[in-house]
Amino acid sequence: MHLYIASMARYIAFDWGERRTGIAVTDNNAIIATPLETVDTDELKKRVHSLIKEEACAGLVIGVPGLIIGSTTNSTDGINEFVRFLENTFPDIAIYKVDEGSTSTEAMSALISGGMKKKKRSKKGALDKVAAAIILQRFLESNY
Repeated sequence: MHLYIASMARYIAFDWGERRTGIAVTDNNAIIATPLETVDTDELKKRVHSLIKEEACAGLVIGVPGLIIGSTTNSTDGINEFVRFLENTFPDIAIYKVDEGSTSTEAMSALISGGMKKKKRSKKGALDKVAAAIILQRFLESNY
């Protein structure tokens, strides 16, 4: 007897920043969140288009600081603008917001415990994509 599990579509998560945005993806069964890359935020919209063309997308997940308590930060306006872009450009793809509180701290701890050297950790891009993966893992664990 052979067991066949049909693949679904992956989720894509973003840790939006004014200069750089971390991107993470799940496997096609939406079980494991993996850091993908960090891109210049100026190039983000173009990159989102190519990511969605590459593979089926079940949903887009955006980290939002202060979401649970309703506070705003200096990145709130930029994040809201990015969400509006996603809603208008990809109306058939579900968009989820996840509180990103402490993700940068968790990402740094993960890089340190993973043995990444201080010189590599100091490159901000490494932190951003791991923070995106933590946001995505929170989403997966929430049973969306």
